[in-house]
Amino acid sequence: MSDHNTPTSLESGSHENLPARLGYSPLADIEHKPRLTDTDPKAARRAERQVATMFVLSILLVIAFVAAYIGIDKSTIVYIPLFGEVGALTFALGLCMGLGVFLIGAGAIQWAKKLMPDTEVVAQRHEMASPEEATEEAEANYQRGKTESGFAQYKIIRRTLIGALALFPIPLVLMLRDLWVTPAGSPSPDAILSKTLWKKGERIVVDGTYVPVKAEDLPVGGLISAVPADLQEVEEVEGNLNARAKAAIIVIRMDPSDIRSQQGDGWDYQGILAYSKICTHVGCPIALYEQRTHHLLCPCHQSTFDLADAGNVIFGPAARRMPQLPIGVDAEGYLVAMSDFAEPIGPSFWERG
Repeated sequence: MSDHNTPTSLESGSHENLPARLGYSPLADIEHKPRLTDTDPKAARRAERQVATMFVLSILLVIAFVAAYIGIDKSTIVYIPLFGEVGALTFALGLCMGLGVFLIGAGAIQWAKKLMPDTEVVAQRHEMASPEEATEEAEANYQRGKTESGFAQYKIIRRTLIGALALFPIPLVLMLRDLWVTPAGSPSPDAILSKTLWKKGERIVVDGTYVPVKAEDLPVGGLISAVPADLQEVEEVEGNLNARAKAAIIVIRMDPSDIRSQQGDGWDYQGILAYSKICTHVGCPIALYEQRTHHLLCPCHQSTFDLADAGNVIFGPAARRMPQLPIGVDAEGYLVAMSDFAEPIGPSFWERG
């Protein structure tokens, strides 16, 4: 057992355990060595010019980005060593954007390394509740930091940094134009999404196997993901998945007495309903169906639709109900569409009311 009269490390004046107990930092004892920019005004001005030059170059690169975007044809191909043949527009935009961002970051680093104070600051631990004195101290430290950063002192740096940051968002805004460019005489996005492959008499087939569906194949509470029968042929011709993305549906069966409303009279067949599979919020595919409540849940943002009540929204960010596809059966008893969707499928956007 230890002797109660033996002094502890703190009582004996030892600082061996202070770092862990009191937040003591040995860095506070390291002698600060001034930098060249701290003692030589010429070196400080030279560093200031270096930082300002980087910010000015960033501004010029943003201007070059805009000029390249307007002046370089998309079909122009150039040869770049190590890269081979690349699109001139893509290469120019990437180079200007990348260097513009790099120069802002490099200028900020050079500013911090050469001109901002580099002395070590030690903050002792304190209670979680800040007393009034600590609040006043924090405010004073903020004012001191603002002064020491030189933002007010180095006018050239301040102005060029503001200019670089002010112009930097221009390429981002400019590139929004490429989200959609409607060719002359082509339909708008709203018109494209307003028409799908579904038409009167188009058979409903299981997605993946393309097996046509009869009413007796689907029990009460059952659900299948389905597509139009001619989808494969269209995809082979078009070579893309646009048609599938628009025409995908889910087919569910419930007790006819559970159906409270539909988007059209008699759009079901013996309790079998068909709805678009594409969420009306941002276009995520949906197939999470709760048989007991007849709710359809989007896995992306939890929009919830009541399929027993015309697909109306009951929760989440979606603003439009799920479009319903009117269905029936053909002469052979297979489920078919009676027409296309009466409402545009997919997410809402500015061109839709």
